[in-house]
Amino acid sequence: MTNRKINSKIDEYLSKAQKWKNEIEKLRMILLDCQLTEEFKWGKPCYTFQKSNIAIIIGFKEYCAISFFKGALLKDVNGILIKPGENSQASRQIRFTSVEEIVEKDAILKAYIYEAIEVEKAGLKVDFKKNAELEIPEEFKNKLDENPALKTAFYALTPGRQRAYILYFSAPKQSKTRQSRIEKCVEKILNGKGLND
Repeated sequence: MTNRKINSKIDEYLSKAQKWKNEIEKLRMILLDCQLTEEFKWGKPCYTFQKSNIAIIIGFKEYCAISFFKGALLKDVNGILIKPGENSQASRQIRFTSVEEIVEKDAILKAYIYEAIEVEKAGLKVDFKKNAELEIPEEFKNKLDENPALKTAFYALTPGRQRAYILYFSAPKQSKTRQSRIEKCVEKILNGKGLND
């Protein structure tokens, strides 16, 4: 184990962890063994290579996971990467429910981490679907046309926030439900907030 740069904020985070503490600690050691820089971002242990995000450790209710920011570009020879959500384009997770599972996959995990570093070194980028490729539901188009302030506010949002709203508004099959969702979100959009803010 060579020069691990431990971040005291992660120690503090782990001291307060209620669940998955041992699993997070084990994943942390594996990531540090791979010469990544440990940072504290989005309230989680995050690992970077030359200031680029490589992976983040996240504890969920049912499992804890190492999530690769550009996981979609990894070869996944072991078929263990999972899309965190149906609309996830770049990130992929490897999920665990015990320290034993992590220990068992130690060599595989390191191979994936080193591959993620190589992806970063090569400057590879995920080919994101543009929001323009998403179909804005008719009900929302009409709402934007009748409310110029809403239209301005919506297009001032980040592409990710726009995408989240479009997907959320498009999901229901019935027009009535789509309209109800739009109405409930108007204030949030006008306040520059994302769907999950």
